[in-house]
Amino acid sequence: MATMAFDRLPAAPQESPDNKVYFDGCREGKLILGKCKDTGKLFHYPRHVSPFTLSNNVEFVAAKGTGTIYSWSVARGKEPFCVAYVQLDEGPIMLTNIIECDLDSLKCGQKVKVKFKDSDGGAPVPMFVLA
Repeated sequence: MATMAFDRLPAAPQESPDNKVYFDGCREGKLILGKCKDTGKLFHYPRHVSPFTLSNNVEFVAAKGTGTIYSWSVARGKEPFCVAYVQLDEGPIMLTNIIECDLDSLKCGQKVKVKFKDSDGGAPVPMFVLA
């Protein structure tokens, strides 16, 4: 028997001036990445300081919003859900949820695409559905 992901309402994210660009992107349906202008490397969670050089020579770019499941785990309680690492097609790996699927069918390497899920009173939260 299939284990369907529970359609839960995520908590509103904590917003601040440091993550405004990211959550403004979420409101526009865009997944935002940070780009270190010193190295050209992309990173998630975007922030104003490069995790590679610790410089503030950073810009924010929109990702395609597609990737593959790198690793995952299913919480099998009354309201089952999946926590996963998704490797974005651009390279960075992000922690997220896989939603709207049979949780028993998930596999590493499966293609996924971003879906912005409304939160409980805040910005939409990027989660992923099977592509």
